[in-house]
Amino acid sequence: MTLNCPFYVEPSLAEDPLMREAVAQTKTKIAAHEEWQEEVAKGKMFGVLVTCDAEGQIHHLSAYSGQIGGRADWEGFVPAVFDYLQPDGYFCVHEQEISDINHHIETLLHDDAYLSALRQQQEAEVRYAKETCAFQEEMRKAKQRRDERRPTATPDETAAMIRESQWMKAELKRMKRRQQAEAAPLVQRVTETEETVFRLKRERKRLSDDLQRWLFSHFVMRNARGEERDLLDIFSPTPQGIPPSGAGECCAPKLLQYAFLHNLQPLRIAEFWQGASPVGEIRQHDAFYPACRGKCLPILRFMLQGLDVEPNPLEQPTQQPLEIVYEDRLFVVVNKPAGMLAVPGKSARESVYSIVRNRYPEAEGPMIVHRLDMATSGLMIVAKTTWAYHQLQRQFEQRTVKKRYIALLSGDISRRVAEYGTICLPLRPDINDRPRQIVDHEHGKEAVTDYEIIGTEKGHTRIALYPHTGRTHQLRVHCAHPEGLNCPILGDALYGTPSDRLYLHAESLTFIHPETGEEMKVEGRAKTAPSLTLPEGRA
Repeated sequence: MTLNCPFYVEPSLAEDPLMREAVAQTKTKIAAHEEWQEEVAKGKMFGVLVTCDAEGQIHHLSAYSGQIGGRADWEGFVPAVFDYLQPDGYFCVHEQEISDINHHIETLLHDDAYLSALRQQQEAEVRYAKETCAFQEEMRKAKQRRDERRPTATPDETAAMIRESQWMKAELKRMKRRQQAEAAPLVQRVTETEETVFRLKRERKRLSDDLQRWLFSHFVMRNARGEERDLLDIFSPTPQGIPPSGAGECCAPKLLQYAFLHNLQPLRIAEFWQGASPVGEIRQHDAFYPACRGKCLPILRFMLQGLDVEPNPLEQPTQQPLEIVYEDRLFVVVNKPAGMLAVPGKSARESVYSIVRNRYPEAEGPMIVHRLDMATSGLMIVAKTTWAYHQLQRQFEQRTVKKRYIALLSGDISRRVAEYGTICLPLRPDINDRPRQIVDHEHGKEAVTDYEIIGTEKGHTRIALYPHTGRTHQLRVHCAHPEGLNCPILGDALYGTPSDRLYLHAESLTFIHPETGEEMKVEGRAKTAPSLTLPEGRA
């Protein structure tokens, strides 16, 4: 039996008999641990792997990401690839050294003598700045008076003015030397502490880097061929060059490691979320999720070697038609189907760019003015000339293009959400699991969406979305996040649950024609399942 792809969640995964039984058994194990419940309720990823042994007997393996209760060795779940949490072990001993340095740094920075010297130094700097500024103003006025007197001054008066100027310049220097001498003890006290803190931080970084390298060198992963490589070796060819924190502790690597070490044949694998969604992220209780790409992609690429694995449908070439909605000599507007890339990716999958480039070989310039997610269908503007490309792209950059999307949400929100509204949730990428996005009120970029509830059908909410910004996955996150509409778009495998497609369609674009200066509104209907076909847009 071919193993399903860990990086793709099949819509029918929950209905797979082998998977359903494995998940049920794992949930029973979770419930049996009363001491876990508070931690799991806050949110935890679990994994299951269905395997068979040499005699064909089925085995269900369970795993959790990281630790629970500070342990990685709970009975009934596969152990960590490398358990570094032994109290007297190398990692804990050296981690305590780093903790001791942290404590020393905090003690120094909160020392009363240091804080007093720092406060006095800052107050002195303000006082010195005022004194210097006042004397420089006095010098300016004195110079102005000398300049007024100079045309009629006698030789003696001129000599006196020169002496006054020289004295004032010298006095300014003397004032600065007095200030420096007065502040010297304070500066020395502050500098000594800050130099000590700097050395401690540098030592902390060295110890931390050494400990991380030691840790990753002890995570020795095995693949289906019986070959072994540590995480440092596995991640060395990647752009980051070193493993991210927590690499090797996710569910999928732990499950496969156990299976290969015990000569078990992997048949079906999945990861599912339990509990609340983490702050900023979007995780649905009981929903399946693909393995993360930042930590797990390099590891699983190695571990799955020698195993028959289903290809990732998201990376396979498809043959989809690309409808032309509008065309003139400067640009075309196409209706991208769901599942088609906007621009070429790493796979052999076709893209809007590749299709349009072949269709218009005489076209020049970058062509793709803006993008849509692969899973999103709808209108895209493609320029035929470099001049048109820059003119149209400028409108997107200046946010003058009006965009209307139609979506079907996975539930009925009409009774708890206002009919009209605005969602403002800043976004940033999840660096360990791109292209997922995280709501981050401190470091995220502004993302604003207006919405309008159109109606409900078959338990779903039909909604119009009007983005003012163009962040990655903006509409998907704004719909799914608890601070947004708290209801994922139907078929959103990243922030909700998978279906036959993501029910999000870019229905209309309103912009200024780059040549005529006239406002244009282009509309395009989505081609989806008949029972949930997105209708023609309203005016």
